Amino acid sequence: MAETSHVIADLATLERLYGTPSEASIVKEVDHVHPIYRKLIEAAPFAVLATCGPGGLDASPRGDGPGFVTVEDEKTLLLPDRRGNNRTDSLRNIVGDPRVALLFLIPGIGETLRVNGRAVVSVDPALLRRFAVEGKEPRSVLVIAVETVYFQCSRAVVRADLWNPAKHVSRTALPATGAILAALSNARIGGEAYDRALPERLKSTLY
Repeated sequence: MAETSHVIADLATLERLYGTPSEASIVKEVDHVHPIYRKLIEAAPFAVLATCGPGGLDASPRGDGPGFVTVEDEKTLLLPDRRGNNRTDSLRNIVGDPRVALLFLIPGIGETLRVNGRAVVSVDPALLRRFAVEGKEPRSVLVIAVETVYFQCSRAVVRADLWNPAKHVSRTALPATGAILAALSNARIGGEAYDRALPERLKSTLY
């Protein structure tokens, strides 16, 4: 725990420490999907969805082909909920609190895009059919009412050297999925058999 005397607990102190944001940091934020921002969303194959609810906070990875989040209009995004582990953490939060945030990443690009808004979980049959892949519909689609949109500069990605292939970590350098599950369940689930079956299971359950 941090020493109480070293904790910033009021906005005035925080603002004295960091100063005021630059003009560029202010003008880049808009209340709609500007055509220039639409290009970034349509190029992104990956996003992190942040939600909050009675059970706490959640940040969930979402991904598919570039443009998997559809720009319906300048104030609306559509995000199909593809197959996963059925925990529905994000969806449970949205049912309790509609506030959401999205962070879009584009491979090879330093800048990211942030969208804040409010979402509902829709099971409109026409909407589900619209997002079918290989004949398989998502169970639901998030309809997101956009409130703010702005790009984030590339400093974090540059510092992380995120897209440098030479810095990619070999999967074998870290515990396998089965090993993680076995360790957390006292070997009740997971293990080598789980890992052997995983590639085919992922392939057959993507959609």
